[in-house]
Order: sequence, then C-alpha cells, then structure tokens
Amino acid sequence: MTTVHSTAPTDELGSSERERICVIGAGCSGITAAKVLHERGLAFDCFELSDRVGGNWVWGNSNGVSASYKSLHINTSRSRMEFSDFPMPANLPNFARHDQVAAYFDAYVDHFGFRDKITFNTGVEHVRPLPGGGFEVRLSTAETRRYGSVIVANGHHWDPRMPEPPFPGAEGFTGEQMHSHDYTDEQQLTGKRIVVLGMGNSAMDICTDASYHAAETYLSHRRGVHIIPKYVFGKPFDEIGAHEKIPSRVRWGVARVVMRAATGPMSRYGLQEPDHKFAQAHPTVSSRILDRLAHGDVVPKPNIQRFDGDSVVFTDGTRVAADLVIYCTGYKISFPFFDAGFLDPSGDNEIRLYQRMFHSTVPGLYFIGLVQPLGAVMPIAERQSELAADHLQGRYVLPERAAMDAEIDRHRKAITKRYVASKRHTIQVDFVDYMRALRRERDAGARRRTAAQAATDSVGA
Repeated sequence: MTTVHSTAPTDELGSSERERICVIGAGCSGITAAKVLHERGLAFDCFELSDRVGGNWVWGNSNGVSASYKSLHINTSRSRMEFSDFPMPANLPNFARHDQVAAYFDAYVDHFGFRDKITFNTGVEHVRPLPGGGFEVRLSTAETRRYGSVIVANGHHWDPRMPEPPFPGAEGFTGEQMHSHDYTDEQQLTGKRIVVLGMGNSAMDICTDASYHAAETYLSHRRGVHIIPKYVFGKPFDEIGAHEKIPSRVRWGVARVVMRAATGPMSRYGLQEPDHKFAQAHPTVSSRILDRLAHGDVVPKPNIQRFDGDSVVFTDGTRVAADLVIYCTGYKISFPFFDAGFLDPSGDNEIRLYQRMFHSTVPGLYFIGLVQPLGAVMPIAERQSELAADHLQGRYVLPERAAMDAEIDRHRKAITKRYVASKRHTIQVDFVDYMRALRRERDAGARRRTAAQAATDSVGA
C-alpha cells in the first residue's frame, strides 16, 4: 500500500488509494463487512484496537472499551444470530455464553480466510473526508493513510451514558457508583448491598448475579417494561413468527397474546406495569429475573429520587442503605475519530443515515451494525455489508439526495410514532421488517442502476 503522510501536497487520491477501503473495528459487524469485501475481491484494511476479534463478546478484552461480564449469554437464540453461510455449531446451547460466541467469530474469520487483512492493536484516531472525495485516516501508530471509502463498524456499546443530570446528593454518596459497562464478574457484588438502576438486559443479568452473591439486591426502575422469557412452550421466543413474509402487525399481535400467557402482568412480580404495548419499546429478555423477584431475592423499587449519605432514597419515599449503585443507563452514540460537528449525535443520539447505513452527503462513508434491533445484529450486518459491497462495485445505485432525506424523515417519524420516547430508540429497528427492507432496497438499487445505464446508453447512441 502507498502510505501518504499528512504533509502531502494534495488531497487528490491515487488510483490504488481510491479503490481501497478502510474498515473500522473487528467486532461482529466489522468482521462481517471484512468477510464480504474479501469474498468480492475488494482491497481493504481492517483496523482493530484489540488483539483479537469479537468486540463486546470478548470478556476481558484488551481494547479497554468492550463491555462484557462473566455470566454474559446471548439473548437471541443461536439460529437467529448465526451468519447465513456459517452456522453456529449444533452442540452449542440455544443461548450461548460469551466465550462460545467469541470462539464462533474467531472460527468465522479463519474459515473465510481474511485474518491477515485485520491489523490488530491499532485504532483509528481520526478520519477526515477529503474535498475531492475519499478520506484521510490517521492511526494510533501515528501513520496516516488515504482511502476511497470508509466503513464504520466500531459498535455503539462502548461509551457509557451516566444519569443526566446526576441524582441529587450523588456527589456525597458514601458508597460506590459505577456504570454497568464496568461490571465484569460477581466478585464486585459479593456481600454488598446493591442497587441496580435500569430495566434493560444488562440490568436483569446483573440483578440476577447479585441475587446469588450480594447481601441485598434492589432493582430500581423509572418505568415498566415487558420482560420476555427466553423459552415459550419449549421453544426460543424469538423463533415464533419470525419469517419475513409475516406482517409485523400479525407477528406482534401473536407475540402479545403469547406474552400474556407466559408471564402475566408485570405487577405480579412487584414491577411497574409498562405504559406501552409490547414491541413499542426495546424489550428485555430474561428467563431468570422474574424467578428471583418472585422469590424475594431481588426487591423492586421505583426510580431513585436522591442520595443521602450511605442511603438511596426512592421516589416513593422509601430508602435503603447501599454499598454499590450500578447504573444500567445505556450508551452514547459517538465517533471520536470524526471532527466535532461533522457527525455529532452526542446531544440527542440522533444520526441521519439512509437505510440506517449510508451517509447522504459524504460519498463512500458507510455504517454497519449501527442499529438496535428487536433481534440479533449479526444477520443485519451481513445484509448491510452485501448492500455496501454492491454499491462499491457499482451494482447498486443510491437514489437522489432528496429521496434519501425523505426516507430518513419517514423513518424518524415512524420511530417517534411507534416507540416510547428514549435516546435508546433513536437507532431502533424491527429485525424482520428491517431485513425485508434491506432486501427490497438492494433490488431497488439494482433497478436504478439498470435505468441509469439505459439512459447513458441512449445518450451515447
């Protein structure tokens, strides 16, 4: 590869640079993109801050930013998260453990033979779009390279979001406060009085761990959620009505009936009733937390009102003494390698992308896996990567800028209408609906290409 330093006299890319692609990250989305590019014979470099692939599925990841913990298991079933051309081993449980998932990703890379295209222990520090097209990329090694395209696949579960603003009295709390991002194993909980704030998947896992190891465990929540058991009628819940041909109104209608039969109202477990229908917020998947609540090993509490010395005071006026408060309050969407103002969703977690992956004004900039699906991200990243590769090879043509902006606006309006207002839902997609949309968009882009070619040929004639 030709290496060009920041002192280069021109922003114009050479032909080899213009054809080369930079992939940022080798988590599940990054390796998916790399695999597709490798299969298509496209020139690329993939940069990974860690010493191995797998991202958040690597417990104790050397990159220092991945979030994983000892008890972590997938909350989507094996058959729903595996890649289309590389099934997960049949001997794995339906809901595999983190190390089993990480080993699967390692095997995926080696099976398709592109490990040599990944540069490990190397981060991307800065990406600058060039005036004439393409990008200048500065690495953590201080080297600067130039590329025709950049695929961003650094994930969105690495920049913790703490309560904003902090709860009154938080600065004077005599116990410890931490984000779930920093939770790694049960030793952090042993013998302590624990308050967990949040109702997402991490909160349920940590509460369950605490119920076996902590002296006391309290689950604080601002609003109710629908908690889905992993199995319903002896079958993984996410396999019910999961075909792309089944309309979402039918699929979720059936799911609501099944949920009522499987769990009953959340108030039976001492939790607040959800103020929304099932699938109008990102659901929480846990087969264990309801059992721990029912047995009194986890005590439900409303939202935190304030701190007072060593005590946590809740909005219902009750208080408990606590040694550790764990905030399961989600993550910011952030891209530290872009200049502030270029792509800065830090205020509202919003980012405008056509079909959730194409930047509408910067050609050659793609985002893979930047979605929060009601389902697994791996098959989505696979389909997104195929679409990006089609575009890179000229097989797929994007619509005009106005059409892209209109699609983004329609999506934002639909998100606002369907989901509870939350920074968590700004990148929310329904797995089945979005997979279908990507398939249709790929076909539509191919038709636009054919039409454009026909128009060119007619002019030439």
